[in-house]
Amino acid sequence: MDESTTKEKILKRIRNALIYKTENIYSDIDFNSSVFSFNSDAPDIVFAQEFTKLGGQFVYCENEAEFISLFKDFCQQLKWNNLFCKEEDIIFLLEKTGIKFSTDDNDFINCHIGITSCEQLISRVGSIMFSSRQGSGRKLLVFPEKHVVVAYSSQVVEDIQDALVNVKERYQGCIPSLITMVAGPSRTADIEKTLVMGAHGPKELYVFFIDDLLNNEND
Repeated sequence: MDESTTKEKILKRIRNALIYKTENIYSDIDFNSSVFSFNSDAPDIVFAQEFTKLGGQFVYCENEAEFISLFKDFCQQLKWNNLFCKEEDIIFLLEKTGIKFSTDDNDFINCHIGITSCEQLISRVGSIMFSSRQGSGRKLLVFPEKHVVVAYSSQVVEDIQDALVNVKERYQGCIPSLITMVAGPSRTADIEKTLVMGAHGPKELYVFFIDDLLNNEND
């Protein structure tokens, strides 16, 4: 009569597998090549397409001057108010728009629109990479109703691994405590399979894409 338990049988199989190792019949597999098909379109075009498929709003700006003009128009036409920003480079641009915004932490609880930069734009998946080392920290990614990202064409990479390599190089090997990717506005369908926007983050996501590579080529 076999008195061994199921657990003992499994452990016996594991021990035998460790002792009597079999030859790897898949030794010629290439683990370095990408599993994704090559896209002939430019990475920034692919990002715009994939990002908008996920519900994001993509706004192309030929340069920073056009960003200032377009952003001002957006604020006036959509009646944006209670804007909040903590990053010096973006504050410099926002001041030129003449649009009122706050940098005071005491006003954060009342902000409707958070404005940040990003680490990278990942074209294949249409996602934006952020980290806790950015001047805006973590809270502006999740609290405001709307999230505006000011990004540059030089930040576009093809895949996630490229973005991680760049972040590691930027911070000289000292990886930020938080690295996250955002793919479109926050949403969930957990409750009765009904899509709810803004469930655990902003329900509207905008990328103002400034083409700094175009300007460098023209120079």
